[in-house]
Amino acid sequence: MTAQPIVRLERVTKKYGGISALADANFDLYPGEVHALAGENGAGKSTLCKLIAGVITPSEGQLWIDGQPVSFAAPKDARRHGISMVYQETSLVPQLTVAQNMVLGRERMFNSVRKVRNAARQVLQRLNFNVDPSQLAGSLSAAKRQMVEIARAIFNEARVIILDEPTAALTPEETEHLFALMRSLRKRGVAIIFISHALEEALTHADRITVLRDGRITVTGPAKDFDRERLIHHMIGEELAERSSTAALARSSTTALPILRVENIRMGSMVNNMSFSVFPGQVTGIAGLIGSGRSEVAKVIMGHTKRNFGGGRIWLEGREVRYSVPSQAIADGIAYVSEDRKLDGFCDTLSISENIGLGWLAKFGRARLLAPLAEMRRTAQEWVGRLAIRSIGGDQAVLYLSGGNQQKVVIAKSLAQKPKLVIFDEPTRGVDVGAIAEIHQIIRSFADGGAGVILISSYLPEILDLSDRILVAKSGTIAAEFQRDEASAARILQAAIH
Repeated sequence: MTAQPIVRLERVTKKYGGISALADANFDLYPGEVHALAGENGAGKSTLCKLIAGVITPSEGQLWIDGQPVSFAAPKDARRHGISMVYQETSLVPQLTVAQNMVLGRERMFNSVRKVRNAARQVLQRLNFNVDPSQLAGSLSAAKRQMVEIARAIFNEARVIILDEPTAALTPEETEHLFALMRSLRKRGVAIIFISHALEEALTHADRITVLRDGRITVTGPAKDFDRERLIHHMIGEELAERSSTAALARSSTTALPILRVENIRMGSMVNNMSFSVFPGQVTGIAGLIGSGRSEVAKVIMGHTKRNFGGGRIWLEGREVRYSVPSQAIADGIAYVSEDRKLDGFCDTLSISENIGLGWLAKFGRARLLAPLAEMRRTAQEWVGRLAIRSIGGDQAVLYLSGGNQQKVVIAKSLAQKPKLVIFDEPTRGVDVGAIAEIHQIIRSFADGGAGVILISSYLPEILDLSDRILVAKSGTIAAEFQRDEASAARILQAAIH
């Protein structure tokens, strides 16, 4: 490391309504360093990064760049100093193309569409990102939106790149390529801050790690000085209990009739003759790579996406169903927790209680105008307590909650409908280690109550820990099925890839 940090925070505090989101923080970042931030959601990681990126201003303390005190009024001020932030929930303009998004904010007086597109294509190809620069950003998958955000930072020749959960939407292969790219940037002197809830990523790929808890930095040190247990200790102040899969093993067989049966579902090129069953009281895990048809078949079941003409059949509790819109599935007792909570999981400007209440109202269908509002409010408060949603009150807008608590609101919206079947699509994406354990308990308890659960996840430990049966999706079909005691990460990956 050089003698002078490129970024330094000196006793920085950020308060909202008298409550400190970040308190008395001292932090530094050196050129050519990969610095990981770890901590539970709400610990202050994103607040620290947004202060550096000029998104918010400190209530107290001083920010230094290259040894000089600075004050950023907006992100454009940080960009002038070579600081770029890639957000977990992307900031791309959906109506613009990939190329237009990459040059946004750096346009010239006269722009050649061809030159802009070619420049964007060169950066994307150099990064080995398979994205068409002429494609509209709004049509991209979550993984490809993340790729464009990273490519935009590289295109802008940033000296400091801040990555907020950069691997949350990437496949294992894309994740490995991202870290190879980070190593290449580090050799060129680029400083990188990355937030990750996958502790192994911080331990393996960072030079230094800073841990935050309750808005305060608890420890900073070389990554080689940490292991998983020490990180968790500093993050939550206590050791996590070992999670046992004994209960899952005991439930790995059933004689009950399926609550859901899917037969030969076809939808475009994404779902190809997919068939499976879901049993009450069980968690049916669906693993597979992004693009394998996992989420797409869930949306067909919900009536969100139309299957092909003659494209298979679906039975719910022995009765054949075909939903045109999700409200019909909700009325029949099926709930869906989306993989993208910001896009279609909640209304960010509404309060916690209002969001949960809207989910509760959905089960009334056309009669919801006659639903008792007092009961709606009681139901919302009940679920806030049951899921331990942490906030300053039920009237707080969901926008200002941590990622883990936002996800709990999305889950509460669905469970308030008292469904008989819930589809959880990537339920812990971008969620901290403490909230992950809580969400896992919610899912397991729901299945223990006799309901059916479909768990779609790219995180194999989650699939192995929670599932009673594991299905592996590949190229739009089910390539393999394992009982819990038969499954292993190696066997699942083998079925998903080969």
